[in-house]
Amino acid sequence: MSDKSLFIYDGECPFCNYFAQLLELKSSLIKIEILDGRKNLSLLSQLYNQGYDLNKGAILISNGNIMHGAAAINWICNEIKEPSDSLLEVLRIIFTSNKRTNFIFPFLLWGRRLSLTLKGKAWQPVSENSQFY
Repeated sequence: MSDKSLFIYDGECPFCNYFAQLLELKSSLIKIEILDGRKNLSLLSQLYNQGYDLNKGAILISNGNIMHGAAAINWICNEIKEPSDSLLEVLRIIFTSNKRTNFIFPFLLWGRRLSLTLKGKAWQPVSENSQFY
């Protein structure tokens, strides 16, 4: 991969989707590629086989390192310096603390699962034996 970081999120989750849009449009991060995991199942399956499950959080690949869940969100928020959106600024302030991120992250996963259930979508785009899309 190039010198860009790769952020993989769940495009069916409204919260994940909105965060990804904010990152792309308002974060001023120029060296990040944002990818909907559900539209890239082969990559998602490879990552799943390495132990990175999108159901347990977004995935970030940067300089050959893979971060997952709370660690990925914390890394991104630490990279954002001057967002041009007030919500993104609030998220940046909250999630730059590793302790706060680890505390809040399980609630974010719960909200994601609830929203996917209400939409009638599978929580896991890939699993050990199948791909759902």
